[in-house]
Amino acid sequence: MSDALIIIPTYNEIENIERMIRKVFSYNKKYHLLIVDDNSPDGTSQKVDELKANEFPNELHILKRKGKLGLGTAYIAGFDWALGANYDYIFEMDADFSHNPDDLIRLYDACKKDGAALAIGSRYCSGGKVENWPLTRILMSYFASIYVRMILWIGIKDTTAGFKCYTKEALQKVNYHVIPFKGYAFQICMKYGVRKHKLKIIEVPITFVDRQYGDSKMSTGIFKEAIFGVWKMRKMKL
Repeated sequence: MSDALIIIPTYNEIENIERMIRKVFSYNKKYHLLIVDDNSPDGTSQKVDELKANEFPNELHILKRKGKLGLGTAYIAGFDWALGANYDYIFEMDADFSHNPDDLIRLYDACKKDGAALAIGSRYCSGGKVENWPLTRILMSYFASIYVRMILWIGIKDTTAGFKCYTKEALQKVNYHVIPFKGYAFQICMKYGVRKHKLKIIEVPITFVDRQYGDSKMSTGIFKEAIFGVWKMRKMKL
């Protein structure tokens, strides 16, 4: 039994999912994986089923959903599953290798050894960086984080980061079921919830690399949700 579960939401990640699964299971530190698939038409869930049945029956798990329901609800389902299975450390990570699995141990250690309730893989703290993004997207992301800090006084450099490790205690305290957001606003709101409970947060510098395979799920609607959603967060009972 591992003490750490990595939650990876997927929609059409057939080009990445097997490589990611094998990479995660190659480390000396043993993790379990939960894939939350939104009925990908490209066969992502079928590949996960195959790997689970033939190679990783105890380490690999999958939640299959009926359609494309959004990142936020995928993580809510994943958090519920993780707490029900009593994991101590719960990660969020993308399937497309924009988050380097080699950094998992650094996030784990920030919680396990350094006492963080939330460790964030940060692009914008000292030592963090972004590769292969167009300048316009880097600027949009960077100034979005500044905007969020100005409104929420959250004290986090990378407010939209999606590569994170929570402790079980953090997820038990944050009332994540009330969060209505589906995209990056969900990521912001979770960090805000941890901050409101005055739990320790550590930003770990990472290099974020844009995906090589598959299509980005970023959209104008997701960006707008984040921009306007931060005002709603200040009134939420997290």
